[in-house]
Amino acid sequence: MGLELRQQLKLSQQLVMTPQLQQAIKLLQLSRLELVETVQQELLENPFLEEAETERSDLPMEEMPVEADQSNAEPEMTVPERSEEMIRSTDWENYLGEFSSISKQAQVRETEIPEEGVSFEARLASKPSLDGHLSWQMRLSHFTERELDIGEAVIGNLDSGGYLHADMDDIRAVVPDAADTEIESVIQRIQRLDPVGVAARTPRECLLVQLEVLGETDPILLSLVDEHLEDLEKKRYKPLARKFKIDMEELKHYLEIIQKPDPMPGANFSSTEPHYVSPDVFVYKYGDDFVIVLNEDGLPRLQLNTFFADSLSQTAGKEKDYVQEKMRSAAWLMKSLYQRQRTLYKVVESIVRFQRDFFEYGVTKLKPLILKEVAEDIGMHESTVSRITTSKYVATPHGVFELKFFFNSALDLEDGSQVGSESVKALIKKLIGDEDPRRPLSDERIGEILKEHLKVDIARRTVAKYRSAMNIASSSKRKDIL
Repeated sequence: MGLELRQQLKLSQQLVMTPQLQQAIKLLQLSRLELVETVQQELLENPFLEEAETERSDLPMEEMPVEADQSNAEPEMTVPERSEEMIRSTDWENYLGEFSSISKQAQVRETEIPEEGVSFEARLASKPSLDGHLSWQMRLSHFTERELDIGEAVIGNLDSGGYLHADMDDIRAVVPDAADTEIESVIQRIQRLDPVGVAARTPRECLLVQLEVLGETDPILLSLVDEHLEDLEKKRYKPLARKFKIDMEELKHYLEIIQKPDPMPGANFSSTEPHYVSPDVFVYKYGDDFVIVLNEDGLPRLQLNTFFADSLSQTAGKEKDYVQEKMRSAAWLMKSLYQRQRTLYKVVESIVRFQRDFFEYGVTKLKPLILKEVAEDIGMHESTVSRITTSKYVATPHGVFELKFFFNSALDLEDGSQVGSESVKALIKKLIGDEDPRRPLSDERIGEILKEHLKVDIARRTVAKYRSAMNIASSSKRKDIL
């Protein structure tokens, strides 16, 4: 069979992801904070972009209109101005005399400090860390140099809760030739530092150390912590009362003492900070309708830099190619931002139409909804709706929710209609919140109540799944002591 070269025409379709299209898709799925950071980075890198100023006066300060004073008399001072003038002119040092809280030398030193030259970081006090707090106490205590080395190795293996996750071999890898008794002695001394119970290996050891420092010597109390923590966690109270030959009131007293120690002594020194959500959209009720307002607070308003744009005709060669590329990039970014905000508005508007009962009455009226329904309503692809609802939040009359919250599965009712799974979760949470703590509702009983009131046929395992998703314990663990 011979080989030959041949020309052939072939017609095919393919999707080409241009850099501009990739940028537009990326902007869709960015959260609000990430979007602000991306725009700020583009402002730094692209000279053709600049932030538009609003409510700005174009007149210089010296050309600002000023009312002429027709009289030569001094203007009358207002009451706040008189007070400030009196404070500045009063000789407070002579007035206070020896009752002044600071001495003259301290006042002189205070005025000599060049406050303007101090960096901003130097004026802030950093939050103490658990490692630094323990190391500081060790150096104030009677620790030898070798014990300090062992203690640093122990402190370096503590987790965020203050527990020690290292065995003797791990510590010996840092401090060679350290005996087990020597390491254990240092660990016990660290456990008595502040916070008490830190460097414990187990919750049992942590609670026992804190009870020892509190001076608790009751054998029943120590036995409950040492041997029956699992029974207490699962609320097996009656067998414990029979074993120790005590009534439920005495057992309740012991439980109150056990709850005083902190099972996570190092949590107060954790560096984790709370994350605050800034809504991307606000939905307000105005009369019988709902108004959608996009949150553009903090988002720079972009415009083209006219100075660089006017110099476009004066460039040539590679400089012109660079200028044209940056100009196209700036224009495309502004267009992509506009498309992102427009898409977000259309998606929220569609969600409000589908979930109007939720915006009127709350979570219990949330209907089943899928991405396809919103995509068909606004004439977009499902992937676009999925991207624009990722990490976006909306402030409603009933609280702040993620946009993904409004898309939930359906459960069939006896009359043939459907109810959203989030509505069922809200009802389960309400039933558990209103239950008798001494007789908590079981998953099976919750399913029966939902069938009676909501007419929804839901299995016990489905109730357990929804309850676990909301981080609610089982009925045995929710039960209070009698």
